[in-house]
Amino acid sequence: DVAVLNLRGKLMGGPDSTALHDKVHGLIADGIKQVVIDLGKVKWMNSSGLGALMAALTTLRNAGGDLKLANVTKKIESLLLITKLITVFETYETADRAVVSFRQ
Repeated sequence: DVAVLNLRGKLMGGPDSTALHDKVHGLIADGIKQVVIDLGKVKWMNSSGLGALMAALTTLRNAGGDLKLANVTKKIESLLLITKLITVFETYETADRAVVSFRQ
């Protein structure tokens, strides 16, 4: 009932954002509305990447679900702090902890 998406490389918009968008819509179509995005292997993210995460969050919440982030690297955490999006996303040290948080 909770999907874990493991992203890697750079999240810079374009095809990456489209793939994430399509995956989230596919999960919702399959009835899965609780999603954890594991960012542990994402080396960098720009504003387009942040926009893709925001779009995924909005889509899931509009469908009655939610999105949580796991394994947020220091670089990405600083980006979330600067943009104040750290107050929008729930973040967890591990994907397992994020999954458990949906069951509480």
